Amino acid sequence: MGGYLFISSTACAALFVCLKAANVTSIRTEPTYTLYATFDNIGGLKARSPVSIGGVVVGRVADITLDPKTYLPRVTLEIEQRYNHIPDTSSLSIRTSGLLGEQYLALNVGFEDPELGTAILKDGDTIQDTKSAMVLEDLIGQFLYGSKGDDNKNSGDAPAAAPGNNETTEPVGTTK
Repeated sequence: MGGYLFISSTACAALFVCLKAANVTSIRTEPTYTLYATFDNIGGLKARSPVSIGGVVVGRVADITLDPKTYLPRVTLEIEQRYNHIPDTSSLSIRTSGLLGEQYLALNVGFEDPELGTAILKDGDTIQDTKSAMVLEDLIGQFLYGSKGDDNKNSGDAPAAAPGNNETTEPVGTTK
């Protein structure tokens, strides 16, 4: 009897670990609708990654493909039907939970104003405003070597003339 209990509890634990590893959070089948989004870089985003609004999961990534014309990642989202009032001015950004956690999609709900021509996204529509994943290696490189705006910091170039000053400063060792 003790061996049977040990084997069955081990099997339950193994099943739990497998479901967690597969990112299966529920077996429910709520009605969903499909939205699309195109990104420059999806980083480590995967199918079944959560889509959330303010930290509340409202859907999942259904599929990730490469657009055959633009060669950009195209993400298919399945959003729960009860969240069917998302304006087309909304934006979608790839975020990471924690420092090195899983990546998810953060949906920032935009404004709705029919007078300005905004509409509500319907099944099959595309979210136009997307922000790609921040690649950790790029962030570390920018931190170590300075930001893009500081590329000329110690390049030896002459400083630019002050606004309103018509004089130009010549680099040392040159003549007019």
